[in-house]
Amino acid sequence: MKSLARGTIMALGLTALAASPAAARDKATFGQGARYVAMGSSFASGSGVAPYDPAAPARCQRSTQNYAHQLAAKRNLALVDVTCGGATTAHILGAWNELPPQVEALTADTALVTITIGGNDIGYIGGLIAGSCGGDPNSAAVAQPLCQMIAAGRRGGAAMLTATEAGWTKVGEALADIVREIRRRAPRARIVFVDYLTVLPDGALCSQTPLSFEAARGGRATAARLAALTASVARRNGAEVLPVSRLSRGRHDACAAAPWMAGFIPPDASRGFVPYHPNLAGMTAVAEALDRSLGR
Repeated sequence: MKSLARGTIMALGLTALAASPAAARDKATFGQGARYVAMGSSFASGSGVAPYDPAAPARCQRSTQNYAHQLAAKRNLALVDVTCGGATTAHILGAWNELPPQVEALTADTALVTITIGGNDIGYIGGLIAGSCGGDPNSAAVAQPLCQMIAAGRRGGAAMLTATEAGWTKVGEALADIVREIRRRAPRARIVFVDYLTVLPDGALCSQTPLSFEAARGGRATAARLAALTASVARRNGAEVLPVSRLSRGRHDACAAAPWMAGFIPPDASRGFVPYHPNLAGMTAVAEALDRSLGR
């Protein structure tokens, strides 16, 4: 992928810093070899972007080309990547079956922490996938086997997660708790929330986004609310936010000519395709935006 326009990236970086309290901006910059802990769910782990790290748990689908790995390579940082596909805010702070809490990767000398989390708490991407399956899961079986899994779950009485007002409140509280716990364990670390790259176009949909008008509207509303909530929590708690949702909106969604986002239908000869998740170009774009915004 070609590098992003310098002006666009610099503008995004300035926005991220300007939106943060002085306490976050006053943190000292860090040099080569500094400890960097990456936390979050699949939009951070790089689910769908092969190859995966063979040392990571297989279910985490942790790409060796996710934005954390690319940023660490750019700056020669000592990366500790604990991102994991499917994670929620609860798995940042607490154990997830055999996986320890992601915050346990933090040490007092940690210099940088990035986090992308919250979407699984409110059923964001799961809702888009379910909506794309439509009424007949067999019609999309060739394009996306997840439809059959979703249909089987429904027959078994399982329901897709739908966010409630109480659920949104809980996510906001959990995000604030994450910042506080990071501060306790790594008091000098710069904390940067990286929000979710834009999935759907603002206007007309395309073959890669087979959603009803109502489902698309709901998906856009969920994305906007999650981005706003993440930014609000960051501002109130002395963290930074990198709004990559803005950088990609209208330019690099799943229907764009140069998408940073996979659509619903896997391309020919795809490896490890995961619908409605960042592709390699998207991961590279986030890494470049982070690199610019952090300064030197």
